[in-house]
Amino acid sequence: MVNPTFWNGKKVFVTGHTGFKGSWLCLWLSSMGAEVTGYSLEPSTTPSLFDLCDIKELLKSNVISDIRDSQRLNAAMQEAQPEIVIHMAAQPLVRESYKNPVETYEVNVMGTINLLEAVRNCASVVSVVNVTTDKCYDNKEWHWGYRENEPLGGYDPYSSSKACSELVTSSYRNSFLNNQVGDRKIAVASARAGNVIGGGDWAADRLVPDSIRSILNDQKIVIRNPSSIRPWQHVLEPLSGYLMLAEKLFQEGEQYASAWNFGPSDADARPVEWIVQEICRKWDGASYEVDNSAHPHEAHYLKLDCSKAASDLNWHPRWNLGQAIDKIIEFTVAYQKGESLINVCMRQIQDYNGLNKE
Repeated sequence: MVNPTFWNGKKVFVTGHTGFKGSWLCLWLSSMGAEVTGYSLEPSTTPSLFDLCDIKELLKSNVISDIRDSQRLNAAMQEAQPEIVIHMAAQPLVRESYKNPVETYEVNVMGTINLLEAVRNCASVVSVVNVTTDKCYDNKEWHWGYRENEPLGGYDPYSSSKACSELVTSSYRNSFLNNQVGDRKIAVASARAGNVIGGGDWAADRLVPDSIRSILNDQKIVIRNPSSIRPWQHVLEPLSGYLMLAEKLFQEGEQYASAWNFGPSDADARPVEWIVQEICRKWDGASYEVDNSAHPHEAHYLKLDCSKAASDLNWHPRWNLGQAIDKIIEFTVAYQKGESLINVCMRQIQDYNGLNKE
């Protein structure tokens, strides 16, 4: 479980803070009293969770800039003097990586290098979590979960770029950060999560956002690859893992400086069509159809083995897939009614962390 006392007053530098996962993370950190500096481009979607919850007002500093701008990144980190860095700035979409492969590698690989260089130059940093993806593995389409020591790979530019980011992280850890940097060591780990879902995601070419968008526009949901199986999980699941990992890195250092998987239970590795059927069952009047036209290659089956996180961090999934979909429906209804979405998000964070008692 995430420890709010640890985070109270901690100086945290979050890249990609205007994105879907970054916005949820900033909400959680601010609710625990952390002093958050965000570094990111403007939100990539309209609407965005960042704007709807007015997250800018919760931050110590809101730096709108590109992770590829190493000079600006260094200046922002020097000004913030963070103790903990959580790196989530990325080009996060498989299909977009086919359209813009060069940009994908620039952001996901050189962006990681820029971040780790800024960390090396900042005397206050103690721990770093680099968020990558489950797609960094050399996917053999087998039916058991990938462990952290499995070979890295990646068919598409996105997956490949994230495998490269993992290699960069390992190299910097071994070459620089686990060695003395001035009078200290910097503990850096990477975190690999599954297909993250939750309220407030409006990205294109993602199953749940596309489904919610269709519902709100009174349109039929259109799906591709209906039999493809993914490790679906609510956004708060991996975020809790990142926070627990960052705390361990801060307190115990290089013992936890390695790669970590944060995925759902085996029962929640479900086909695309199952997810849409469940959404339609829970939203009266919703329906779907399958798009059988040709699409770029995407993995058919992918699952993570999270035994390491369970054993060494005592991290376990807390919400099953049905509960995750319920939370998305709750958020969407509130959005449709014009209710306070920051209140909805904060309540869900409290629910997840066991702070709300019936």
